[in-house]
Amino acid sequence: MAQLSEDRVAFGGELMSLERVQQRIAEVFECRAGIEQIEMCAAVGRILAQDILAPVDLPPFDNSAVDGYAVRHQDLDARQPTLLPVHAKTFAGHAPVGSLPPGMATRVFTGAMLPKGADTVQMQEDSEARGDSVLIRPGLARGANRRQAGEDIARGQCAVAAGRRLMPPHIGLLAALGLEQVGVRTALTVALFSTGDEIVEPPAPLLPGKIYDANRAMLAAWLTRLGVVVRDCGILPDDANLTRERLARAAESSDVVLTSGGVSMGEGDHVKDAIAAIGELTFWRVAIKPGRPVALGRVGGTPLLGVPGNPVAAQITLALVGWPLLDRLGGATFEAPVRLLARSDFAYRKKAGRREYVRVTVDAASVAKRYPKDGAGILTSLTETNALAELPEDLTQLAPGDPVRCITLAWLHG
Repeated sequence: MAQLSEDRVAFGGELMSLERVQQRIAEVFECRAGIEQIEMCAAVGRILAQDILAPVDLPPFDNSAVDGYAVRHQDLDARQPTLLPVHAKTFAGHAPVGSLPPGMATRVFTGAMLPKGADTVQMQEDSEARGDSVLIRPGLARGANRRQAGEDIARGQCAVAAGRRLMPPHIGLLAALGLEQVGVRTALTVALFSTGDEIVEPPAPLLPGKIYDANRAMLAAWLTRLGVVVRDCGILPDDANLTRERLARAAESSDVVLTSGGVSMGEGDHVKDAIAAIGELTFWRVAIKPGRPVALGRVGGTPLLGVPGNPVAAQITLALVGWPLLDRLGGATFEAPVRLLARSDFAYRKKAGRREYVRVTVDAASVAKRYPKDGAGILTSLTETNALAELPEDLTQLAPGDPVRCITLAWLHG
């Protein structure tokens, strides 16, 4: 009964918190993506399907972190310099000639394999060559300048966990482990609509009351950056029957349906009602501003997300609600944004019970300056700023100098 009560809150007058929305997504939806093997060079941005266990130690052998001299630490005098004969020389990529005899040193170069017995390396800059010997300074710590086998990743250890979106450093790590291919999740297909009789596409002329469609281009670009295959389904007019028909058809041939606009309570808003009529509604209305009217449900088993029509609200809700949904469906582990702490240079009032996102520019001194235009349709408020100041539900007033948490727009933009 508690679950039913929470769901009714989402459909009624109260608003669902962002945390509850993200929890609900994890509870209701399952991964829809398959698995495919691809070449490592093509895996950037893809979602790892299975844990990768290191097949070898990394590094695979003890090696020198510097150019210098490898020694046995037990041969050194802790109080005065130690003169050791140089036994041999080892370059990177070559195996040492035998073990290091007691009381001797080996000349080594960065990355060179240490001979058996050597456990410490003195940097070349700190060494003094004396004929066929080298002077080792006192006080050199045991293990100095030595990279131990497996100190990065030990054989059998999980190198990269399933669900990780692979970035260039992950590719480098997997390549260093000797992998050529990797199993990743197949890309989701998203059917993308804009809604509204007022929307037209370039190069159509702007007749009275019409505006060009910014959302489909913006959201398609954002989805593409997440590795999603976008099916452009055009513009839905403000027609209830046509909305139900086209959404049902799109749901049959895609993994997700995404709409912008038509999710509020106006007479021309038909998306939310269409989901309820031909499918099931999971939640509606989130306690955030901008972006309160967000509808999520299923049509024919396919998830359908409706975000607001104002471009700023569409972008913010797609990142905060749509991204967790896409990660859940695509087999990824959603990573919440890192919040940075800044100082506000502006005053702000808000209602309690709702989280608000104010577009700001955070400077080098960590001062957050508010963008002078903050309507949910002001696209320049996203292009001319670098962060969102996140004002929590219990805050009602912000004063200049107050600390404020910020989310960088670099995260918001995918």
